[in-house]
Amino acid sequence: MEQYRLAQDGLDAVLAAVPADRWDAPSACTEWTVRDVAGHVTWAQHQLRAWATGGEDPARTGAPGAPHPAEMAGDDPVASWRAARAESVPALTPEALARTISITGIGDVPLFAVLPLMITDTAAHSWDISHALGMTVTLDPTLVETAFDWGRQHAVRRPGFFGPELTPPVDADEQTRMLACLGRAAWPA
Repeated sequence: MEQYRLAQDGLDAVLAAVPADRWDAPSACTEWTVRDVAGHVTWAQHQLRAWATGGEDPARTGAPGAPHPAEMAGDDPVASWRAARAESVPALTPEALARTISITGIGDVPLFAVLPLMITDTAAHSWDISHALGMTVTLDPTLVETAFDWGRQHAVRRPGFFGPELTPPVDADEQTRMLACLGRAAWPA
């Protein structure tokens, strides 16, 4: 949970730094704008809360591969993200994290087993937004390690999920290597 909160804090800082006129700019995620990425991570907070509480899943509007998750972000993507996060985090009690949930393609797992995926997704999308807008983000090394480990074992390589693994430059740092594992080119062409 400490790493997940760290990933969320990093994403929050990136979202807060997006200029008002750049929300509809293309992101590093093919076919998604920056607002779409914000909608997706907002959706993820609603989904995590539903898993934690046993509540109804949110609309698939912001799910991986959805065509236009921007509607989950609304007119104020930072406020939408923060509200969803504020509802989600308190629901992640030790009891909730021990709950068995069923995820299509993964099966039945305790909710805490989803946290490395959430850390990976949150860290990667922090980079996706910042990179698309020409901002620099240096992810915490513990998040990079967790995301790299998760990516090597579980990355789903298909449209709307993760692209093909890329070969980073020989002298690449760990963050660049992790992003390449997730299909992101974090180096100049």
